[in-house]
Amino acid sequence: MKKLLVVIGMLVALPALAQETIKIGLVTALSGQSARAGEAITRGLQVAIDELNAAGGALGRKFELVRRDDEATPAKGVIAARELVHKEKVAVLFGGLDTPVSIAIIPVITEAKVPFMGPWAAGTPITHNGTSPNFAFRVSAVDEIVDKAMLQYAEKTFNAKKPGLILINNPWGESNEKGLKAAMAAKNVTPAGIEKFEGSDVDVVPQLTRLKNAGADSLFLVGNVGPSAQVVKSLDRMGWKPPIVSHWGPAGGRFTELAGPSAPSVHFVQTYSFFGNQRPVGQKVLKALMAKYPDIKTAGDVTPAVGVANAYDAMMLTALAIRNAGSTDGTKIREGYYKIASYDGLIKSYKSPFTATNHDAITENDYVWTQFIDNEILPVGMKK
Repeated sequence: MKKLLVVIGMLVALPALAQETIKIGLVTALSGQSARAGEAITRGLQVAIDELNAAGGALGRKFELVRRDDEATPAKGVIAARELVHKEKVAVLFGGLDTPVSIAIIPVITEAKVPFMGPWAAGTPITHNGTSPNFAFRVSAVDEIVDKAMLQYAEKTFNAKKPGLILINNPWGESNEKGLKAAMAAKNVTPAGIEKFEGSDVDVVPQLTRLKNAGADSLFLVGNVGPSAQVVKSLDRMGWKPPIVSHWGPAGGRFTELAGPSAPSVHFVQTYSFFGNQRPVGQKVLKALMAKYPDIKTAGDVTPAVGVANAYDAMMLTALAIRNAGSTDGTKIREGYYKIASYDGLIKSYKSPFTATNHDAITENDYVWTQFIDNEILPVGMKK
């Protein structure tokens, strides 16, 4: 009788096992000034997961997204990451917006041997983190590559000869200071000066005045939504209107609201735009977004598009890695990323996107330069 009960118990448990999901974790800013970007990452992941689940998921199981808010704070990001890794048992942990948060999470995923996938934070040390084996991957911009693109764009578009650097005073700013210095040194360009500002600063006039007096003919800006907006408003108070070439921080939230009428003066980098002619993948994703989210009625409502696009492609590549692994074991998934031969994605067609020496799938050829026009992110020069 006992044996019969054990067998019956096993049979009852089988359907539950068969329905067990593959959990995908996400730690990102879901509140505060950058919440819009966190929501964009969520939407990109969820649309990809819906598509994958409709096709059967992976390993006979469906995917499930589990989110936590890091409030753009490294300490809270670490707590959230530990919960997702150790309690929720996520197969892969996606990081969010802020380089300091992502860097703080790296030791957590390294110890647990759970792959980390970055769809936004661009700090070079996230994937170039010195760990072996390295569990951090990324489908996003990379500072040292963006920095080269910023200099090239400033020279070509504005004939910049003596740019000034105005950088957020945190590890992300430090990463870009290093990258911009290297990019300029390679082209024998001498900056007018390098100034830092805090995320809480409401007046950046002193730093900007020093750059102006030093003869800066353009500005390289690195900062997220709120701090970047303060730089623009400080420039307005000075009556100084130099060309502004920015990393993608302004795209992450309520930039036009916070920066005011001069917001369109900032040209910033993106990896994707839903405006213009779309390849079949872009058409498919835009249609899925419109069907799932009532507030999306046009391409202009997908904002910031980079969050959606990076997250969508990153999730699709992650699903391929899990299928290649034939398992949800973190070490095997890590190896599964290396086995991806090709994928026709939203941002581009990927060819061996990850190798043992390269954990960044986006290259210097995959950027789009944009600006805000009527609160929409459009490629520079494109009219609505």
